[in-house]
Amino acid sequence: MSKKTNATPPPQPPSTGNDFASAAVNQALSHEQRIDLFRTMVRIRRFEERSLRAYQAKKIGGFLHLYIGQEAVAVGCCSLMGKDDHIITAYRDHGHAIAVGMEMNPLMAELYGKATGCSKGKGGSMHYFAPERNYWGGHGIVGGQIPLGTGLAYAIKYKGLHGAAMAFMGDGAVNQGAVHEAYNLAALWQLPILFVIENNGYSMGTSQERSSAGQLAKRAEGYDMAWDACDGHDLYAVRATMDKYLRRARETSAPAIIEIHTYRYRGHSVADPDNTYRTKEEIEAYRQTKDPIQNFQNRLLAEGVLEDALIKEINDAARAEAEASVAFSEASPWPTVEDIQRDVYWEADNPSQRTSTGQLFFD
Repeated sequence: MSKKTNATPPPQPPSTGNDFASAAVNQALSHEQRIDLFRTMVRIRRFEERSLRAYQAKKIGGFLHLYIGQEAVAVGCCSLMGKDDHIITAYRDHGHAIAVGMEMNPLMAELYGKATGCSKGKGGSMHYFAPERNYWGGHGIVGGQIPLGTGLAYAIKYKGLHGAAMAFMGDGAVNQGAVHEAYNLAALWQLPILFVIENNGYSMGTSQERSSAGQLAKRAEGYDMAWDACDGHDLYAVRATMDKYLRRARETSAPAIIEIHTYRYRGHSVADPDNTYRTKEEIEAYRQTKDPIQNFQNRLLAEGVLEDALIKEINDAARAEAEASVAFSEASPWPTVEDIQRDVYWEADNPSQRTSTGQLFFD
């Protein structure tokens, strides 16, 4: 049997003919804000490219799930966050981290396993966190973050906050039982949450058409939830679609499922091959016609917002920032042996306030 038998193009939602640039949420963007959105997408791409080189040089151990090709999804969604909005995602979490404002130094240091990492070198690629930015991290258990995101939405509603939670997952997570339990509770309790499916078409390496029946977001109908779909290579489409449902969630505490059709250029993780289950031609065709950064760059050039000199400046600055994060990581210290027992139990880190008895750690 040929290795290419499941190489099918990622499914795309039907075109609506909308010019999403004309949506109010996009029309309200200043030139500087549009440039910042473009800059953030470029920074994600350059960070990922540099982390790939570090992995190939054996500076990074474990897994490395790259976000290259999906930048418009994280940037579009996170650009809409208000002070009471929260997000949580899976293990492909670098793009979301940069999109919410995390700096490259602690992110790269976390990949290196250094003590200066955002999770003190204990989490690695899949476990970025920034609670101060309402970013509740990447999670390695497939679908495991979705009940947690539902809990975030419950807390928002319980506290009477004007906010919403966004819980991101890949297309490979939609068949997990915990995901459907979360759907049920969100609909039953009318929680302000958007379940965001980043559908890049292949899960780990099997095309969606061979693994999941029907349109993924449409499963919302079984729970009496609203649903929608949009193209993830169009930043304006992501923002217009998500803004509609975020406003709805904040104002009426109503959940929804949003399927964003996107694509990844690399393998499921760097340790996995790029094209044993899809052709090089398919990858290149997407890169040439639907690359989210190139598409947005072309749009901003047409709008008169960008010019070639500024594009070069932004790319050069992003590359320099990524290089600096590598230098920072190389120079950073490793966690100590004693650090193994830190940040595990709250009572161990706060002994003066401990109320339980018994032994917490065993040799």
